[in-house]
Amino acid sequence: MSVPMAPGLEADPDFSYADLVDLALPAQVVVRAEVRKAVRLKPEEAPGLPAGRARLYVEARTQALLIGENIGESIRFLADVPLDARGKPPKLGKTQVLVLARMVPERPGELQLVAPDAMLALTPAREATLRSILTETTRPDAPPPITALREALHVTGNLAGEGETQLFLGTATGAPVSISVLRRPGQPTTWGVSFTEIVDSAARAPLPATIAWYRLACGLPAKLPERANISDTLNDRRIAAEDYAQVLADLGPCTRKRPKS
Repeated sequence: MSVPMAPGLEADPDFSYADLVDLALPAQVVVRAEVRKAVRLKPEEAPGLPAGRARLYVEARTQALLIGENIGESIRFLADVPLDARGKPPKLGKTQVLVLARMVPERPGELQLVAPDAMLALTPAREATLRSILTETTRPDAPPPITALREALHVTGNLAGEGETQLFLGTATGAPVSISVLRRPGQPTTWGVSFTEIVDSAARAPLPATIAWYRLACGLPAKLPERANISDTLNDRRIAAEDYAQVLADLGPCTRKRPKS
């Protein structure tokens, strides 16, 4: 099952939305550039290089800075690229790329990629998705990383089939995040997430391929921890677990296409 993209964003055949967020979050600099020079390093100059890949020394000309400080017209960095069937790296001369990197202190123009494969071929859809990610992640109220599901509480309503489950999440910043799941007789179960101190029963589920979706889909545990389920009765605890499973099903999987390093 693939996660649909948010309105205005196109799916990427090589990188999932989660892949691109994984690369964008630690980046100090994201730049669109044109490769001017790419030299393959010798094996002894490329420690830890995985099989089937080559490590290149790349020099490129800056075309646009998506995020970060002014880095000048020329940049240089090391990047790992896949080899073709003949064991050759791709020819990159004049290729347009997206580079996600950190600055190297006291070395103007020198960058360190956030991951060995963080030099991406440029496509309009990929750049648009990265711009959308960077816009969201740099906002002061950007959804924080989820670190735990602290408590789950289901309260039965007055009518048969009526009730509400509240899920309280732990975050890396300590900022409050909660999910409210509503059951009403004769209606589909609905839920929403609140990134404020207010537990909002009118909150909505996040759109796919947004940072709010990423934080939940990629940060929530695969199953409701028993110790977190503080509902009063066995039946209420069962419903809380069902509601949590419904949230995960609606979010869909946190798919990643990049090979694990």
